Amino acid sequence: MTVSTQGCAAPEQTVALPAGIDLSTQSVIQGVVTGAGTAYARLLDHSGEFTGEVVVSDEGVFRFFAAPGDWTVRIIAGGGVTRDVPVQAKLGEVAQLSVAV
Repeated sequence: MTVSTQGCAAPEQTVALPAGIDLSTQSVIQGVVTGAGTAYARLLDHSGEFTGEVVVSDEGVFRFFAAPGDWTVRIIAGGGVTRDVPVQAKLGEVAQLSVAV
């Protein structure tokens, strides 16, 4: 992890899970966004309430660690582009999404 002079940085977003992640105790939602420059991935719960947000990496990768259940990932990209993708998180699994904007 790199720390900038502006504060703590988030872990680098790559398709491979970070070392030390125990999938037997985690539900992971991750994906790759294509066709966007800067984009954000927002996690919404089953009722549509905001839960979290990450900046999509330069390679288009994003990741959330979420409780098992039904979620929506909202991709927000330049030019007012928004894509909502429903996803189900399951304990011990990686829900892999591919989102074109």
